Amino acid sequence: MNITNFRKKIIPLSFLSNGLHLKGFLHLPKTDQPPIIIGSHGLFSSGNSPKQIALAQKCTDLGIAYFRFDHSGCGESEGEFRKVTSLESRVSDLLNAVQAVKEYPITDDNIGVFGSSMGGAAALALTQKTKIKAIVTVAAPIRSAPVLTEAESSGDLRGLPISFYKNQLSFDISENLSGISRILIFHGDTDKVVPVSNAHELYNKASSPKKLVIQENGDHPMSDIHHQIQFLRSSADWFNRWLNHPDS
Repeated sequence: MNITNFRKKIIPLSFLSNGLHLKGFLHLPKTDQPPIIIGSHGLFSSGNSPKQIALAQKCTDLGIAYFRFDHSGCGESEGEFRKVTSLESRVSDLLNAVQAVKEYPITDDNIGVFGSSMGGAAALALTQKTKIKAIVTVAAPIRSAPVLTEAESSGDLRGLPISFYKNQLSFDISENLSGISRILIFHGDTDKVVPVSNAHELYNKASSPKKLVIQENGDHPMSDIHHQIQFLRSSADWFNRWLNHPDS
């Protein structure tokens, strides 16, 4: 394989997870054997989320590859959403994505992970199962109970029965955070979906190096353009620091 043919390109990359074919796109920079970031999207989102596409472009400019994919039952990936969605399945998808990129001959073994909302919870849980060099989360819940309470009170269940949330999306990873380090945490202080208290608890329990960014008047989807710019700049710098210059 001629590696130079893939420089600064976006190529489709599929892999198997729990018997399902998952689809994604690998963004490659011009550099050879770059480190790579794997993205995990939110509960009802996909690998085509604007955050991930923008972050992928920013990171490839810094010589870092980026793999964004659709979790099981989402986007172009196989699986029925109601049947295959849980925190455990999302973590399994991430583990299989890590294995897929490790087997790919273009990237090296320095891996970072980005997770938004439930993708953030999956990214946090992933760090307990494999070696991750850097992590960035946005509005990540560390337990599901407050999120479920808000969904029930608002009536915004996305057409799914409450039993789906109680049976498949019940989790608490708050006691497994001390081993996480090199983490950058974003959260809006007016997030009505995932309380900002999750970010404070995550920061307090994680190990150094770590950084917490609370965005004033920030909502769950990070709709403020200034918050988006801050997120992109700071996240790219964080990944560049820990993936390209870990010993500096």
